[in-house]
Amino acid sequence: MKNYKLKINGTDYNVDINEVEGQEIKLNVNGTDYVVTVDQEVKQQKPKPVARPVAAAPQVAPAAGGVQKANAPVAGAKVTTPLPGTILDVFVNVGDAVKAGQTVVLLEAMKMENNIEADTDGTVKEVKVRKGDSVLEGDVLVVIG
Repeated sequence: MKNYKLKINGTDYNVDINEVEGQEIKLNVNGTDYVVTVDQEVKQQKPKPVARPVAAAPQVAPAAGGVQKANAPVAGAKVTTPLPGTILDVFVNVGDAVKAGQTVVLLEAMKMENNIEADTDGTVKEVKVRKGDSVLEGDVLVVIG
C-alpha cells in the first residue's frame, strides 16, 4: 500500500493506493473507498532512488603548511514523479533559480492535478520533460544543481 498526501486547488487529500490490478486501482481518498479504472494498464515498478546533494566532508589542513578550504559538492538533486501521469505544465527552464518547495512541474495523475516541487534550492541544470509527456513513477523531471 502506498500513501500520498496531495493538495489540489488548496484542498488536502490523503490517498491510500491499496491495490493495482491491470487497469483497476483500489484506493481510499480521505476515508472513502474508490475503484478507479485507467485508460491503460499501470505497470508497477520499484521507485528509482532520488539523488540529493551530499555535503562534502571537511578537509584537514596539510601537516606541512597552509590551510585548505573544504570544497562544496557539485552533485545535483533530481526531482522525480511520485506516480505515473501526464505533464500538464513545466514552470522552469534551464538556468532558472529555484527554492525548496517551489512548484516546478504540474502533473495530472488519476484525474487529479499534482504540484511537483523542488526539494532543494539551486539552479535548474536540466528539464527532462515537456508539456504532454507521459511519465512513470520515479521518472526524473528536473535536475537542480
